[in-house]
Amino acid sequence: MAARGPGRLLLLLGLAAALCLPRAAQPPPGAFQAGLGAASLPAAAAARRRYLLYDVNPPEGFNLRRDVYIRVASLLKTLLKSEAWILVLPPWGRLYHWQSPDIHQVRIPWSEFFDLPSLNKNIPVIEYEQFLAESGGPFIEQVYVLQSYAEGWKEGTWEEKIDERPCIDQLMYSKDKHEYYRGWFWGYEETRGLNVSCLSVQGSASIIAPVLLKNTSARSVMLDRAENLLHDHYGGRDYWNTRRSMVFAEHLRVVGDEFRRKYLHSTDEADRTDYNEDWTLMKVKLGTAVGGPYLGVHLRRKDFIWGHREDVPSLHGAVKKIRSLMERHKFKRVFIATDAIVEETEELKKLLPEMVRFEPTWEELELYKDGGIAIIDQWICAHARYFTGTSVSTFSFRIHEEREILGFDPKTTYNRFCGEKERNCEQPTHWKIVY
Repeated sequence: MAARGPGRLLLLLGLAAALCLPRAAQPPPGAFQAGLGAASLPAAAAARRRYLLYDVNPPEGFNLRRDVYIRVASLLKTLLKSEAWILVLPPWGRLYHWQSPDIHQVRIPWSEFFDLPSLNKNIPVIEYEQFLAESGGPFIEQVYVLQSYAEGWKEGTWEEKIDERPCIDQLMYSKDKHEYYRGWFWGYEETRGLNVSCLSVQGSASIIAPVLLKNTSARSVMLDRAENLLHDHYGGRDYWNTRRSMVFAEHLRVVGDEFRRKYLHSTDEADRTDYNEDWTLMKVKLGTAVGGPYLGVHLRRKDFIWGHREDVPSLHGAVKKIRSLMERHKFKRVFIATDAIVEETEELKKLLPEMVRFEPTWEELELYKDGGIAIIDQWICAHARYFTGTSVSTFSFRIHEEREILGFDPKTTYNRFCGEKERNCEQPTHWKIVY
């Protein structure tokens, strides 16, 4: 059974929620945090606030970029111990997996996908449009392109270090007639960098803090290729605080919840997955959540078929595993999130008539965009009584984390498909939530 996305009523609800988000993102008057324009701050505070921007290697996907945000947030917390900084959220767009035709998917603000007030309870953030308004123009004073060391590193001699070095790869920036640097800049063609240089970096995110605090007086600093920074404390309390703050936008959660209710007989009350809008107050004991009466599946295809041949099953192999899990847990429905091509999706429908998928109308796709549809899929998978995902997929990783936050038994979460020829099918590591 392939179910349609919620109808016109939810479309209007989603649009209304989306339109209200910018207003909701404003913090209380007088608060020194994201959402307040520079004019609203005391003159001294506005003058000394510095802006941290970042970008990621273009081929990287939506869910890896969410992980990079956690690394940069940790850096910002380090900077805030010395000076007033604010993180400028990099607009979304032009991602490899966002391939829906005829839909404008550039310059997308974070409020389309995430709840800004929730982010602000962890670190101060603003959208890029607000940065343009506050900073007085489309200029970024200093761009640092992060890169590895040309000489690499020898096994057994790892050390954290950072140095200004000649650029290894050809710069993705070029000078215009005014000697300003033109680049991608998230699709904002008018944006320019005033200075661009390369930093070789080997270490965790906060290793770059001294450079930003002592080596440059630029008020706005951008870190390009920020995925080269490692986590300061992966899996620790600081990591989980930032991850918990990444609350999905309410209008997307509403759509996912309505779909669960209508097609999967799943509600928060029955599933024991009550959600607190204030993530700082949500601390659920693992094993408390039961989940809806369905199997949640993330079946990654496309580039994973040839990129991870050994640990990704064939379509028939995946169906065999799904049937086994449904029989073991007595499920009558399976919800599948997949990037399978049309031919494979049709084959799945024939092999699994019990399959349910969120298939948006064109209007819903235009409204929520590919990123929003991915979040809705993840939200529905996160509420399943049992979940199995795809090996080393960041899409599956983010579902693991969401289920950890909701309070599911780890045995129902950290599972994955095995390849038919895979000798040692190691299951995902359980990264226990820390409060």
